Amino acid sequence: MADDHVSREALKSRQLPEMTLSTADNPLTAPILPPSNLSAVQRAQYRFQVTGNAIITGGTGTLALTAARALLEHGCAGLALWDISPDDALPVIGQLHASFPHVRITTCTVDVRSPVEIGIAMEDTVKVLGPVSHLLCFAGVVGCAPALEMKVEDWRRTHDINLTGSFLCAQEFAKHVIAQPVATRTRGSIVFTASISAHAINFPQPQVAYNSSKTAILSLAKSLAAEWSVHGIRVNSISPGYMDTVLNEGDGLGKARSIWAERNPMGRMGDPWELTGPLVLLCSNGGRYINGADLIVDGGAMVF
Repeated sequence: MADDHVSREALKSRQLPEMTLSTADNPLTAPILPPSNLSAVQRAQYRFQVTGNAIITGGTGTLALTAARALLEHGCAGLALWDISPDDALPVIGQLHASFPHVRITTCTVDVRSPVEIGIAMEDTVKVLGPVSHLLCFAGVVGCAPALEMKVEDWRRTHDINLTGSFLCAQEFAKHVIAQPVATRTRGSIVFTASISAHAINFPQPQVAYNSSKTAILSLAKSLAAEWSVHGIRVNSISPGYMDTVLNEGDGLGKARSIWAERNPMGRMGDPWELTGPLVLLCSNGGRYINGADLIVDGGAMVF
């Protein structure tokens, strides 16, 4: 009881930390308009130009590699693909090198649950690429199980990878950006991968751990957008619908695939390429005033 009394007294006297919002005269959040001497074509290119270097976690997955190519097509100077087993994607990475021979592309072995591995990967990435401007978090796991049968270790693993891993990578990235002098700082952009599962409960599969981890991603993005905008870091998320990737293939998923398509106004699953437009927008000049937002890319599934 004494300890409880002390803790209650401590609560009464605590001081809450306060976040700092940006101001109109902060150069890190001021608009960067296109030069006035650009042609119409050049202005169009400027609008969706992606500048600086990018880190992509879960970098060997289909969505991540499709995003990587899109960023390079729009001007990204260099890429670091972080994954727990990056060698799995060496053939595709070789194709990226062939398509963009002048771009630096590096890989790092990273378990996003480990702050130590994330810190080492950031140091190695900066040594190869220099300052990093973008972080795209694709590392994640799904897992379907009835809630009554879910093991606590599976629950924790899902949240550790999907949620805590995203936060730890974002935290390390933000420290890297903020450590740069304001005069030469590259503005930062973070894009988390949420899901339509953060907006509605999908049918027919039970996946309470995945659903709750992705719902938390929405709040994580908004919270960090509020705190880090003053430092020139925008934070958003993207919520893909069902994508036609290897994760959703196999005879055992035939019935579910039919249900997912039938419940979509467009009658089908999405192609990974269809995610790249919104992703490029969030990382480009055209997305500089998009902050704390979630873009749903699902063919209209969430209208029901």
